[in-house]
Amino acid sequence: MIRGLATLVIGLVVATAAPVVITATPAMAEAPRGWEQTVMRVPAAQRLGQGKGVTVAVLDSGVMRNHPEFRGRVTTGPDFIGGGARPGQSYWGEHGTAMASSVLRVAPQAKVLDVRVLWDKEDPARKRAERAAESGGRADEQSRKAATALAKGIRYATDKGAQVISMSLGSDEWGLGSDYDELTAAAVDYALGKGVVLLASAGNGGSTDPLEVDANNVVSYPAAYPGVIAVAAMGPDGGRASFSQVHTYNQIAAPGVDIYAADNGGGHRMGDGTSPACALAAGTVALMLSRNPDLTPRQVRDILVKTARKPPSGYTVFLGFGLVDAAAAVRAAGSAKDSEIAAAPYKGEKYFGDGPVAAPTTNPPMDMSYVAIGGVGVGVGLLFLLVAALLMRRPRARPVHHTRMPGPGF
Repeated sequence: MIRGLATLVIGLVVATAAPVVITATPAMAEAPRGWEQTVMRVPAAQRLGQGKGVTVAVLDSGVMRNHPEFRGRVTTGPDFIGGGARPGQSYWGEHGTAMASSVLRVAPQAKVLDVRVLWDKEDPARKRAERAAESGGRADEQSRKAATALAKGIRYATDKGAQVISMSLGSDEWGLGSDYDELTAAAVDYALGKGVVLLASAGNGGSTDPLEVDANNVVSYPAAYPGVIAVAAMGPDGGRASFSQVHTYNQIAAPGVDIYAADNGGGHRMGDGTSPACALAAGTVALMLSRNPDLTPRQVRDILVKTARKPPSGYTVFLGFGLVDAAAAVRAAGSAKDSEIAAAPYKGEKYFGDGPVAAPTTNPPMDMSYVAIGGVGVGVGLLFLLVAALLMRRPRARPVHHTRMPGPGF
């Protein structure tokens, strides 16, 4: 998520939790433009793959596909969240345009499928939904529609052939329903079952500043759904960006401070957040799949984890398994073997427990003559029942009534 730009709408009330107390590493005041490309070793990765033939679905606030940077590489899908905003308005596609830019700067020959599933910060529809949620009343029709937007977007992108789904959004900042959503969880399972790689931003509520309004560090979905690759944000100094959320589901990290990207007005701007970190990681996955289209979601995750530049202490809840190394990941993708799923034979002890406590016993063979006699008896009994039933169904003779005729004198 880009801080202060947009947020996901998937829940009713955002749960609150005490922030994790950690030592934040301040980011540099100004990072050199394009530093993320250098630190992720993107130029070396692009010599191995460019993302050709790979579609990355950007589930976001919309993408201005006519931006000069995109040059026909963006296809517009449905608007699942609605609200009345239209392309060309300042609050349509501000966040999503930047995310598409970050994806394509890593994977220049990939295609982006734009699927609108959330509102930008200044969208009047978002403000109306926020007021309705704060009032404690029943959710209006627009809010109910927004609550299903992400699930619909995931399924749509999957059915349209996207190999990667990038979700720079989360329930940690604002929501219209419960953080965990069964429809979205089912959609994630559906996409994974089709071989789609899903990535999501870790969240921007990790600040330790008590005055920071977003410093909640609550569990953020969709990053927390099983199977989704959660991406934390790193600063130019190599440490966790001060806002990046801290959770055990964080798997990898990517640059998230001073990221130069396209904006919805036709120009460019700098942005911070776990949102661009997710988009940059999604672009790396596109490079990997262009090198080896047969990679499964699990293989992609394993390669990203194994090739990441690890923190000195190994895995941490701050940066997961470390910074994405695009060049190493793409190289490893090219040499990965096909994934084989087969039943593994059990090679352990003969018994799971202590085994039998006594010697096995045997029973004498059954005398089949008794079985035959019993069968005959049952057959005869059934025959008698059948005869009795037939006799009961025979019609009875009706009695004859004699009527006395009146004689003479009557």
